[in-house]
Amino acid sequence: MWRMIAALTLVAVAIAAVLLWRARKSSTTDVPAPDYWPTNGWRTAAPEAHGFDSAITAHGLRSIRAEGTRIHSLMIVRGGEVVLDAYFYPYDGSTVHDVASVTKSVMTTLIAIAADQGKLDLDAPMLSFFPDREIADREARKERITVRHLASMSSGLECYHHPNEPTNMAMHASPDWVQFALDLPMAYEPGTHFAYCSPGMHLLSAILQQATGMSSLEFARLNLFEPLGIHESAWAADPQGVNNGGGDLYLYPRDMAKLGFLWLHGGQWDGKQIVSREWVRLSSQRQIDTSENYGEDYGYGWWIARPGDNPIFSADGRGGQKVIVFPAMNLVLVTTGGGFELDDAIKYVEAAIGESDPLSANPEGIADLQAALSEVVLPPQAEPVPPLPDTARMVSGHTYVFEDNPYRLASIRLDFSEATLAVDQPAEAKVYLTFYDDTGDRLGVAGLDGLYRFAEVADGPSRKFILGLRGEWTDAQTFALEYNEVASPNALVLKLHFDGERVTLDGPASDALDAVSIEGWQE
Repeated sequence: MWRMIAALTLVAVAIAAVLLWRARKSSTTDVPAPDYWPTNGWRTAAPEAHGFDSAITAHGLRSIRAEGTRIHSLMIVRGGEVVLDAYFYPYDGSTVHDVASVTKSVMTTLIAIAADQGKLDLDAPMLSFFPDREIADREARKERITVRHLASMSSGLECYHHPNEPTNMAMHASPDWVQFALDLPMAYEPGTHFAYCSPGMHLLSAILQQATGMSSLEFARLNLFEPLGIHESAWAADPQGVNNGGGDLYLYPRDMAKLGFLWLHGGQWDGKQIVSREWVRLSSQRQIDTSENYGEDYGYGWWIARPGDNPIFSADGRGGQKVIVFPAMNLVLVTTGGGFELDDAIKYVEAAIGESDPLSANPEGIADLQAALSEVVLPPQAEPVPPLPDTARMVSGHTYVFEDNPYRLASIRLDFSEATLAVDQPAEAKVYLTFYDDTGDRLGVAGLDGLYRFAEVADGPSRKFILGLRGEWTDAQTFALEYNEVASPNALVLKLHFDGERVTLDGPASDALDAVSIEGWQE
């Protein structure tokens, strides 16, 4: 429903302050080759072996949980070994996770691999891959767009991302995404202006399919995922079967870390050059200036921050999906989430991060960390539920409809059964949601005791996910419904204020959407 970048805005500040000031001064970012490769799984180490304090880390994880931060996972790999692999309720790491716009970093990697194989030319005109299509607004500037321009988001296409990424939303609502993107008018000369553009990344997916005869997912599995030992993935596609080049790739966090590890080692994996070292170098250097609007640079699918002499680069997706590479520290940090700022989590564990030199063994701290890891993934204790207000009986079973809105929510129905209404402490309510984007209806049960109730939901023909719902009456007329696609950035609280046959829906601001207030009425 909501697709947009969570830019690297605070990564340079938050991460540099947390990590790099503790790193030793280094004149080189070359990272020594590891003595093993995690193709068949990551090697783990006690945090103290890599300068992390287990006891402080344990306290930090509990603080993240207590704060209610919408983080799903936090993984730190240092020196090729996992020193922290934490999962937070309701995500337990047992399913692949939507990596959002981290997909763009994978997409540009696949384009580079195809170029290494001689299957496409990075400087070939974009339009040369679509000879059979009639393209609107075909002009000289559009003829000059190259594959390389698309990869650096400098195509010059008229593509808007704020507010709520309207160009991408319009593409998703169109019957032919590729045609929509090709038909976009020109706004700038290619190569002169950065414009965050998911439709341009989708064109890369179509170009890869045209050049190789394989879908992006098929090509990725053969040429990137299998060599790295990534055996489970999913990737949503457009109506014509072209995988979404701008998002909707699903991977495990531990496999996201492999992408960072590949970049940390210049595109090499276990003696094989998976993607050229030159592409890794160029993709993690500025290709287009974005400082006017973002404060960071952009390479080819990667965001770049350069505090001092030590580069940081990141594959970054909305809602907290990140793969951050610190070459000077031989470190990769991975997060997934349902809408959080990186600093909301890092601030609780920064005190645990020391120099790379090992600390003294700390068996008590390690035991405490293991206990904390077990605690934060479990659901909280169920809360007592107060009697429902009279409004619950009034709205129960009625459908409320909305005009088109940024959440694409068409209607909602809450059902507090007669049996539920009759008891003092009801625990659940049925919820029925419909959407304008043909991704399928959502029928589920919301816990009223602070615990999610889960159901598997189909989102169109190409995706299934676990939906968690919970809610509470915050006052006599307002029901706050928490909607959480568990392995996805899509998590938000919708506040429904009922007034007779009308309802006002207040939705929160996020990195994908501005705060909105929309009116609905009883059907």
